[in-house]
Amino acid sequence: MKHLPSRTFGSLAPALVTPFHQDGSLDAEAAARLATKLVGDGCDTILLSGTTGESPTTHQPEKDELTRAVKEAVGQRAHIMCGACSNDTAHAVRIAEGAQACGADCLLVVSPYYNRPSQAGLIAHVRAIMDATDLPIMLYDIPGRTGLAFSDETLDELAQYDRIKGVKDATGQVERGSARMHRTGLEYYSGDDGENFNWLVAGASGLISVVAHVAAAQYRRMIDFLDDSQVWEAREIHFELRPLVDAIMGGGQGTVMAKAALALQGIIDTPAVRLPLVPASDEELTRLRQVMERMNLL
Repeated sequence: MKHLPSRTFGSLAPALVTPFHQDGSLDAEAAARLATKLVGDGCDTILLSGTTGESPTTHQPEKDELTRAVKEAVGQRAHIMCGACSNDTAHAVRIAEGAQACGADCLLVVSPYYNRPSQAGLIAHVRAIMDATDLPIMLYDIPGRTGLAFSDETLDELAQYDRIKGVKDATGQVERGSARMHRTGLEYYSGDDGENFNWLVAGASGLISVVAHVAAAQYRRMIDFLDDSQVWEAREIHFELRPLVDAIMGGGQGTVMAKAALALQGIIDTPAVRLPLVPASDEELTRLRQVMERMNLL
């Protein structure tokens, strides 16, 4: 009998970009269409208002409109996860409350960035968000961006709360994450497209992916192969996707390159981003287009 990991948050989630009109205003209809397409391609969770969704530069009414639009579009076919990400705890609480009111199914909570509180402060931050809603929570460990990692002791403590169910790990340390997964019982999700295969082999529940915007079907096949113990077949997909992962995640800023890829495919009308992000350079676009053409994605 096969043993598959628990999947409170599904197994494949795009960290959805937030489409804008050319004037920079929110295009919630485009977000709903994109989410619907990705669900059709095999995604069973949609992450909204994460960093890839330009959460630092979208405002609460926009976040709420986005959540409502995508929830209405996908219905019960996928979980709607919303980022409750801020280094101001009161602000993160308001984001979480708004997400629940608009139909979110779960929350992603990142460690407070830049002001870098103590581990006690990190625990208090997470608990305040947890206490504000009834939703299950995934923690987001990405110290390379936040400057604040979840310590072993902090994860051990937070794992005791029933509604803290998982971790999105973008630390680049799969072996350590695997040990934490085993020790805490938390569900682990890859937060680094370059490590997706390695995380799944290590027992992760799934992926939260930027590259899935244009490769969701391939990642769905990879996950399904591994669920069926077909490691070699999954590994082949991993290597097939390497050039695309490098072009999107290594060739520029992830949000910028994901929007560029979607615009090349005609799935969104414009790759517009909000400052301080700027559009992809001609060199980045040329490289991305060449990779996508070779992979028959255009």
